[in-house]
Amino acid sequence: MTEAYEPVPDDAVPEHHLAALEAVLMVVDEPVPAAALAQALGMPTGQVTELLGELGADYRGERGGRPRGFRLEERAGGWRVYSAPDHADMVGSFLVSGQTARLTHAALETLAVVAYRQPVTRGQVSAIRGVNVDSVMRTLTARGLVDEAGHDEVSGAVLYRTTAHFLERLGLGSLDDLPPLAPYLPQLESLGDEELR
Repeated sequence: MTEAYEPVPDDAVPEHHLAALEAVLMVVDEPVPAAALAQALGMPTGQVTELLGELGADYRGERGGRPRGFRLEERAGGWRVYSAPDHADMVGSFLVSGQTARLTHAALETLAVVAYRQPVTRGQVSAIRGVNVDSVMRTLTARGLVDEAGHDEVSGAVLYRTTAHFLERLGLGSLDDLPPLAPYLPQLESLGDEELR
């Protein structure tokens, strides 16, 4: 059994706080809110937010050091370390190395429908796409990009929505950051809400 982290006294050197915060950030596999980090480290949330900003500036080389190959960014309502965008091609080729982890065109279309129409049932997605999306929805769910969001009050069908992992993978802070569809689909305004569902 691991021991709980002992909060350090207020007069301790700030480097200890930074090191503790870095240690936690190195083991998270999804964005973590500043409040959760503060609770884990026994520190005030405001202080953790300040330290996150300091670490982010350090990693970008804004405080006199050299830029690092990674960044500390806030995405999907939390903080996580990511590889620097300048090295995306090299990191991508290293991770993929012959494996295909990309979504198919059908999966991308289905994911877009869920993202813009959520919460939405599989039947509604199928109606919009004009094809059966059962297997594609299973794939998106297995990859953690969509999740169940209750049941439709009328039909009882399962409703789906995008996940925090979806926001993180797209580099979005929230669904409000999705680009508007109107410029790409001028006929959208002429369709009623029920026709799209």
